[in-house]
Amino acid sequence: MTRKPTGELRRGWTTGACATAATKAALIRLWGGQFPESVQITLPKGETPAFAVEHMDAGADWAEAGIIKDAGDDPDVTHGALIIARVTPSDGGVRFFAGEGVGTVTKAGLPIGVGEPAINPVPRAMMDEIVAEMAGHYGQSPDIAITISIPNGAEIAQRTWNPRLGITGGLSVLGTTGIVRPFSCAAWIASIHRGVDVARANGTTHVAGCTGNMSEKTVQALYGLPDHAMLDMGDFAGGMLKYLARHPVERVTIGGGIGKITKLAQGAVDLHSGRSTVDFAALAALMDDPRLAQANTALEAYEIAGPPLAQAVADLALSRLQTEYVGMMFDVVIIDRAGQIIGRAGP
Repeated sequence: MTRKPTGELRRGWTTGACATAATKAALIRLWGGQFPESVQITLPKGETPAFAVEHMDAGADWAEAGIIKDAGDDPDVTHGALIIARVTPSDGGVRFFAGEGVGTVTKAGLPIGVGEPAINPVPRAMMDEIVAEMAGHYGQSPDIAITISIPNGAEIAQRTWNPRLGITGGLSVLGTTGIVRPFSCAAWIASIHRGVDVARANGTTHVAGCTGNMSEKTVQALYGLPDHAMLDMGDFAGGMLKYLARHPVERVTIGGGIGKITKLAQGAVDLHSGRSTVDFAALAALMDDPRLAQANTALEAYEIAGPPLAQAVADLALSRLQTEYVGMMFDVVIIDRAGQIIGRAGP
């Protein structure tokens, strides 16, 4: 797990911002005759960053420019990727295409329709505005085809949620503000929401949110769930459950280790070790076993009390979920580090 650096963290720029800057540089070459060394764009909230142009190529009726993505201090898998925009005249209006390393949408439920390149609405709007701005500046018609490419994007995408969301062939061009905020949970929670949207749009009636890879593998095998039914909950139980409350699915399985499920059972919605803790006094009261009050970890408590503790925690977690999120059927599965089920509650 990537550790958060100390001190003030440096912000970065989204793939959508980089694609917009690359589009501007390519249009300057197409209509102005020469590539700029750098370009400045205006982000949705008014900031005006400048981007160095790192890749330049052109032909008789096309030009392409590339920007290297700088994600700042965020552990973004696309940090350092080259985002290339190729522009050429279109048959009418601004049209978008997926080049090498940019994915294509294959499942319903995402903000972009099936069959479309995985370029999200805000980056599309930013590029639309750049085309209009540059067309006005050079006295040209704003009829432009934009192809976004990300070399090695298909390989990088395997380390993202794209395959699970039904985005094949590469990365998505993302961003709502143009800014990457280091170690923000917003991107992760947004991916959970998109996972719910895709599951619902594809008629999935049973989804699962798990705290880690081992619990996810166990739960998926237990129920034979497809990949798009597996929501990347991680520590963000609240982010998933609140969205499901507004966009319900018939059945929801929560899976995880004894520590995180204990915190969920005790009322936590952020299960990260730095943001919530186990109440061992409450655990001792739950089991009527004063020894548990002296435990340092939930695993140590489990070693003291054994399987009855895991079952009691699963039951308590299920009761809380059923009380707070009415209208969905829940079950809870607690898994040990070897992938074995040690507690289970629900239908």
